[in-house]
Amino acid sequence: MDTLPFDQPDPHLLQELEELRSQINYHNYLYNTLDQPEISDYEYDLLFNRLKEIELTHPELITPDSPTQKVGAKPSERFQKVQHPVPILSLSNGFGPQETMEWYRRLVRLDAEVEKADFLLEPKLDGLTVVLHYENGVFRLGATRGDGQIGEDITSNLRTIPSLPLRIPVKPGITAPEHIVFRGEALILKEDFTKLNAELEAKGEKTYLNPRNTAAGSLRQLNPAVTAKRPLKLFIYQILSSSEPIPESQADILDYIANLGLPVDSIRWHAKDIHEAIAICESQTTERHKWPFEADGIVIKINDQSLFNRLGYIGKDARGAVAYKYPGEEVETILLDIQNNVGRTGVITPLAILKPVMIGGVLVKQATLHNFDFIAEKDIRLGDSVLVKRAGEVIPYIMASLPEKRDGQQLPYSPPETCPSCASELVKDPEAVAWYCENTNCPAQLNRTLENYASRAAMDIAGLGEKIVIQLTEAALVKSIADLYTLKKEDLLELDKFGDLKADNLLRAIEESKSRSLQHLIIGLGIHGIGEVSAGDLAKQFKNLDSLANASTDELQNIPGIGPNTAQSIAHWFAQEQNKKLLESLKSYGVWPMIEDEPQSDTPKPLAGLTFVITGTLPSMSRDEAKSLIELHGGKTSSSVSKKTDFVLVGADAGSKLQKALELGVPTISEDDLRQML
Repeated sequence: MDTLPFDQPDPHLLQELEELRSQINYHNYLYNTLDQPEISDYEYDLLFNRLKEIELTHPELITPDSPTQKVGAKPSERFQKVQHPVPILSLSNGFGPQETMEWYRRLVRLDAEVEKADFLLEPKLDGLTVVLHYENGVFRLGATRGDGQIGEDITSNLRTIPSLPLRIPVKPGITAPEHIVFRGEALILKEDFTKLNAELEAKGEKTYLNPRNTAAGSLRQLNPAVTAKRPLKLFIYQILSSSEPIPESQADILDYIANLGLPVDSIRWHAKDIHEAIAICESQTTERHKWPFEADGIVIKINDQSLFNRLGYIGKDARGAVAYKYPGEEVETILLDIQNNVGRTGVITPLAILKPVMIGGVLVKQATLHNFDFIAEKDIRLGDSVLVKRAGEVIPYIMASLPEKRDGQQLPYSPPETCPSCASELVKDPEAVAWYCENTNCPAQLNRTLENYASRAAMDIAGLGEKIVIQLTEAALVKSIADLYTLKKEDLLELDKFGDLKADNLLRAIEESKSRSLQHLIIGLGIHGIGEVSAGDLAKQFKNLDSLANASTDELQNIPGIGPNTAQSIAHWFAQEQNKKLLESLKSYGVWPMIEDEPQSDTPKPLAGLTFVITGTLPSMSRDEAKSLIELHGGKTSSSVSKKTDFVLVGADAGSKLQKALELGVPTISEDDLRQML
């Protein structure tokens, strides 16, 4: 039997459908973004109901970017991971004029052109950072910032935000790039937050403490219908990547984003130099309380994007911008108790337990007391009235006690002599204020040690997170790092929520960790004072753990960045009997990475004298692996593109570094090209 063709919709109907969507998108933009509606609610409802009527009759014509699809349907099982096209950088802080000027002077020393720079200032929005992907003008993907490299897919939740256009451009006469990725902030305005809590209180439901946490929690709901009930707003302030040239100044970027129809914060200032920028920040110290949203500072950005990008970044902070932070609020409350916590490296940290008090919209119940010397020097006593300060996202801390308010019931505090977790005798660090527990099998310390060992920066054991670590230690299956390599499938299957697949995956990840580099293992050991950079330097110098364990403090101090205290810390760690046994066990289980000495050769290395920059996701290796490969063959790598760069190694979803290379005429190569060069 012949197959009958599907009925083709009337061309006039298709035209009406497109016009309805365009009109509704435009009026959504006027109402939700600009707060300047041109039609009544009744007229809007007529348009929207007609669109729903057509889509109900012709469901095959429903598209993901239709205004009727604002609320996602099915709740997600879990959040998928999303690789960002470029690193999502953070900001360094400048608390007041002096620290901000120090930031500026550092930039001038790096690049004299900074002295000629002008600045754009924007409020430091206190919400949840989001990354928005548009393809051919259609919103396709939205993610959280995550760790700056990988975020969580919250596309369905973002679709529910009224001010987020599902299709751009919203304004007629504007063309959207084929591909563009934005960065912005999702937040709740102060007025909307007050209304939300009033409605919840009227219903007898639990109210929220502050707009920031409410916004973040709303977007990380598994059910988009819950997100849709929260009064979320969006402000977009950065273009991360685009198929079209990006405007050359931050001011023009904001105007460009607004012209596409995306929401942009209207509060901003332009400063001709750093002195004017600081003066503006100072003038807003009290005025900021009139802003419609919570903010604890102003972001000062170099307006010239070419200069901004040339300055690059340090760690996870963009060099070309700084957050001018305002002083946090100080409040008075009662110190009820002091709790002592055991850190990953055994350091004992005192924590103040407070009579709950509101600071800047946050209910504070705990605060840091820094260390035991601080408690003694400030004569802080149990039951004291104390001043507590919180600045922005900084953990609340005790500033001082108020002795004049004592009534004789306050008790002097004595530091503990034994570990609060394992009762081992505590040791005082002779070069610092810290007291610490030397027992590496201390239960509190063990959990944190295992989490660090399994982290991505260390041995990268996928699936071994905090909850599973607790399961393993509570079941006494793991009493040290080395015990991970003795785990059996039948042991794991006895644990709650462990099936065949989950057990196999964890065991496979543990086995794969044996192939990690010496640098990663050193990080995983959790030696006090050793981070990623120093671990890499130690690995390059000593080649294996035997040599490192036998190194003298003098040999250790010959490594740049390793001072007397750190050298002593390393030597002390390797001298401990329990740590020697740990290393013996790891070695017996095949966890013993080594760096082989390179054979001497008169033949010059193929990449000698060449500088590379790596961007994007490579087909068969990570960026770290590519960096190691380049350096192994005599090349150097850099984090930023300049005229001195010889090649830019480009992978999928390359970002601004590729754009910079094209602007400067720096040659670009693929992974295959690199291998041919070798």
